[in-house]
Amino acid sequence: MTEFDLRLSAVVPAPLKVTYEALTDPAALRTWLTEHADVDLPGRYEFWGRTTPDGAEPRQRVLHVDERTIRFAWTVDGVETTTQFELAEDEDGTLVTLSQSDLPSFEEVLSDTAGARGALQTFWTLAIANLADFLAGRALTPKCDFTSAELHASVVIDAAPEKVFDSMVQPEQFRQWSGANVDIEPYVGGRFAMGGFELDPGGAKFVEFEPGRKASVRFADGFTSSWELDESDGKTRLTLVQSGFDPANPPYPGWAGWLAGVAALRRYHELPRWRSIWRQMEAPGVPEDMMAIDQ
Repeated sequence: MTEFDLRLSAVVPAPLKVTYEALTDPAALRTWLTEHADVDLPGRYEFWGRTTPDGAEPRQRVLHVDERTIRFAWTVDGVETTTQFELAEDEDGTLVTLSQSDLPSFEEVLSDTAGARGALQTFWTLAIANLADFLAGRALTPKCDFTSAELHASVVIDAAPEKVFDSMVQPEQFRQWSGANVDIEPYVGGRFAMGGFELDPGGAKFVEFEPGRKASVRFADGFTSSWELDESDGKTRLTLVQSGFDPANPPYPGWAGWLAGVAALRRYHELPRWRSIWRQMEAPGVPEDMMAIDQ
């Protein structure tokens, strides 16, 4: 039996049969997952394109399929990994569990030496978030383009800019929608530390901070993450930009993670009876104090 490194479980708002169709219909996959898909089960389950890690061509091979499970080998950066979707009925829809083997260590991802496999965790987190919104008939969050060094995305959130901004800089609200522990000092020169100040005492520092309007945090290596908010007919247009990195080695894992966070942020503000879709997040080497998922 394959030993999986990553397990992500989320409840999506659709019956099991409808969810299975979204996982196996090529047109659906081309909407919520990636650019290209070709499926003819039980023999073929392929996806590839700009928004797939190492996605120049299809690299998947079916291992097992039944009415609740899809398991396939996926060669990424020359390493054959195993990926599995499992579905189970849930009172709120369907529990989708994504399992992934052969992930690099957390330290390798942080040091930008993990290659395309380093982006698998956040690729799948964003993909499942988009699957949930696809099944709910909601607009999707932009995907990560793994061929581009332009890390830029814009979304519209149905809430006022002041509310959206506060939820991005107030620690308790940030923990709620993101599922991550964070300590934040919301002012220019203040620290922004994923995992909290004990895990990351230095943190990134705010180099811009205009309440309700924009903020930028800069890391010690010069990498900068910025967000800008504009009012639009009572809603918020949120624009995210990451800069200050080596264009030959863009930080795709972190960028895909931010995009997955934006999907959660949108649901937090837009759903009247909001609850996180996530029930489980387990990844190799990620410090226990980093996550705040209510499992």
